[in-house]
Amino acid sequence: MLRAGLIGFPSSGKTTLFHLMTQTERGRRAERARGGIPVGVSVVPDGRLEKLTTLFSPRKIVPATVEFIDIVNRTGPQAQFEVAPFRQCDALLHVVRVFREETVPHPSGSIDPLRDATAMEDELILADLSVVERRLDRIKRDMKKNDLVELHAERVILERCKVTLENGTPLRTLSLESDTARFLRGFQLLSAKPLLIVINFDESDLPHRERASEISPLNRFLSMAMTHSVDVCAKIELEIAELGPLEAQAFQTDLGLRESGLDRVIRASYKLLGYISFFTVGGDECRAWSIPHGTSAQTAALGVHSDIARGFIRAEVVDYNQLITRGSLIACREHGEVRLEGKDYVINDGDVINFRFAT
Repeated sequence: MLRAGLIGFPSSGKTTLFHLMTQTERGRRAERARGGIPVGVSVVPDGRLEKLTTLFSPRKIVPATVEFIDIVNRTGPQAQFEVAPFRQCDALLHVVRVFREETVPHPSGSIDPLRDATAMEDELILADLSVVERRLDRIKRDMKKNDLVELHAERVILERCKVTLENGTPLRTLSLESDTARFLRGFQLLSAKPLLIVINFDESDLPHRERASEISPLNRFLSMAMTHSVDVCAKIELEIAELGPLEAQAFQTDLGLRESGLDRVIRASYKLLGYISFFTVGGDECRAWSIPHGTSAQTAALGVHSDIARGFIRAEVVDYNQLITRGSLIACREHGEVRLEGKDYVINDGDVINFRFAT
């Protein structure tokens, strides 16, 4: 499951967005607390699963999901916040305020999305710098006892990270080879995580929503690596989400919104992380699985069940479009469209897979 951490300054609309994504009919999953921290789960919108469900009429339907973690924090833009809950997140979603509602004053007294985005980035950088400096101090002590090659290699990459952070630059901008990046994985550095800027714009800006990132002066900020944006008017989207399906569709159409804000945020998160979906189908269950692009068949099987990965023999694979066109797996087999792939096969978005394995 993709895990995303919601961050944002007071009055940014972060809590409204969290409510939209986890407690409405669109979210379809109740919020729960984990160690006092609000955690919610949203269903990933995917019309393909709905069509597969129609085809197989399974007893159980399991969509892919995204877990959102919300930290209730801060009394002002300079306030420190607890970063530990975000360490295990795959990505960070920073809700940046652009809306101009006078009844909801900004803690800093003015609306300045670039200031807020930069201030939040600075907090992440400072948190990472503290982690890197502590680890470098430990390495220096360890090297006095045992001058290992591994410690030298780790020190080199951490020194590079330290310089980057001291220059006020997030670690996601670094281009690291896989053999050096491995030294950083255990630290779960925040500024190294992909960042999605959720531009929470004003209702009056709805006609210009496609240019939300231009309306807000975030162009330069968004030019950084692994940094994307998505526009949403959280207040309006929440009102829509709390309507019945027909009313919601009509309201959405009147506003010129092709899909809900929740769907846009989830799709943008998928794009940012390079995630894709594959499916397992049958009379018992139709399920969508989320995996990073480039995942091998055996690694994907591990997500289904460890026994399947351990006893992996072959993956029976058919393209989603071919299956829908033919109407059944039997017809796909008759036309030679079901392939047998090995453990190193790289799964494509929309693959429908049956894993063969030995027990």
